[in-house]
Amino acid sequence: MPGLVRRPLVIWLLAALAVPVLLTAVLIPAKAGTTEDDLRDRTVAALKARGIETSSVDFDGRDAKIVVPGDVDPAQVQEIAAGIEGVRAVRVEGGSPPTPTPTSAPAEESGVPEFEVGRTDRSIRVQAPVKSQAVKDAISAEVEQLLGPDREYDDRTTIEADGLADAATISPLLRALAIGTGDASVRYDGDKVTLSGEVPDQATKATVGRAAAKAVPGAVVADELKLPTPPKSAVSEPCRTFPTRLAEFSRQYKINFLSGTSIVNNASKPSVVRAAAVLKSCTTVRVEVAGHTDDLGSPATSLPLSERRAAAVKAELVRLGVNGDRILAHGYGQAFPIASNATGAGRIANRRAELRVVQGN
Repeated sequence: MPGLVRRPLVIWLLAALAVPVLLTAVLIPAKAGTTEDDLRDRTVAALKARGIETSSVDFDGRDAKIVVPGDVDPAQVQEIAAGIEGVRAVRVEGGSPPTPTPTSAPAEESGVPEFEVGRTDRSIRVQAPVKSQAVKDAISAEVEQLLGPDREYDDRTTIEADGLADAATISPLLRALAIGTGDASVRYDGDKVTLSGEVPDQATKATVGRAAAKAVPGAVVADELKLPTPPKSAVSEPCRTFPTRLAEFSRQYKINFLSGTSIVNNASKPSVVRAAAVLKSCTTVRVEVAGHTDDLGSPATSLPLSERRAAAVKAELVRLGVNGDRILAHGYGQAFPIASNATGAGRIANRRAELRVVQGN
């Protein structure tokens, strides 16, 4: 009887060992398939993010095989796919490498020797090798036509076998540089054409640039030419002193109003006339007329009253000949008293209009 008890126990132990083995056999292929799908999805997404469409993306384990259309750079696809975490190897089929961009011939092959053409207030300078005396004479004749009465020719040309074949290379430069005063030059060092100095206007600057590009086709042109700084507009003495004079006017002369109205009181009418005279002495500065009230009314009524007071003073200034476009009229109600509202004199002082320069003139 003890033997019958042990036999079922052995069977159950064997069954318990077999179950993990069977589960492993089933799950490993499933996991491998899941890994390949994940790698394929992430590879396709990475390529699409770079604007690359593929014909197919397949994985054998962690090894990728990617087929791309003929207009795709396979090296770029290889680089993107190899950078994805988990990918072990990448094989790309199809595609074609990009066609290299042809480069322009270097300036050294232009056949133009080094030269410099320049001008100052006193001279026109040509420093260049030329092939013959005829070319030298042609350049000299060109310069003589451009010198004028105040310049001389600084001839630094030399006759050499590999020099300029004719004067046409630098003639346009001579004509362009002759315009204007001060120092300016065009120098070719065998690699780059450098334009430096000052020219009188943008049109001359463009002419010199075109002539330099034509003189040495294919060379890099470094345009360092400068235009003259426009002179600052002169400020007249009345406008220069205007802010100070307006502030002094405001200290000496007051513009006050009858209580509850936008009517300037009799004592203040001459002040408005004087204000117009100050404003007309400088016609470019913008000013603000600020209207104020005492505190007898409510804030709700004081603000529109102060605006009417400012508008009334502006209207009178315009009538007296001041350009209305340069006057801003604003009301501030009872917010900014300059005297106590507890006295009659204080309330009269607060019923006022003030003139001040607008910031940003």
